[in-house]
Amino acid sequence: MQSPTVRRIVGPTILLASGNYFDFLAPEQSAFTIEDIAHGLSNVCRFSGHCRRFYSVAQHSVIVSRIVPPEDAYAGLMHDAAEAFVGDVAKPLKDLLPDYRKIEKAVEAVVLARFGVPQPMPPSVKEADVVMLATEQRELMQNRDDWNYTRGREPLDIDIPPLTPAMAKAAFLARFAELAPIAEAAE
Repeated sequence: MQSPTVRRIVGPTILLASGNYFDFLAPEQSAFTIEDIAHGLSNVCRFSGHCRRFYSVAQHSVIVSRIVPPEDAYAGLMHDAAEAFVGDVAKPLKDLLPDYRKIEKAVEAVVLARFGVPQPMPPSVKEADVVMLATEQRELMQNRDDWNYTRGREPLDIDIPPLTPAMAKAAFLARFAELAPIAEAAE
């Protein structure tokens, strides 16, 4: 007989910081909060961890939200929110994993819909993401090789200060509180 305090988990799920489970086959039925997203993104390092110092997806997202037009700032903040669950897989590897891309798109659709983020993303968000990639390539990778994805984009002249995961999480949640539509902020 199973204990009433133990849940039997079946299927492709992950345990979230909140104690909830996220089901990759039924993301729309999963219980998750903005805190789960902020926590996950703040602990996921960009560039598969191969930057000179830790740099989280949460910090990247906050910066993107600040460089897009104000009307696109919320979408900019949330553009990588699904990575809280699927991770930040390097683009060259993603290109080799069509099944991963399907799962990522399904998770992304659920996460963005739940938080009222417009789909498709505004073009300014995609452009800011690529400009940030060029900026991060220079600032965090000390590299200016000719990457197809960043070709023709000038890096921003900005400083990217080091943030711990706890600092990045706090920055993400503060920016969310600043930008989120009232109805979605209450979840």
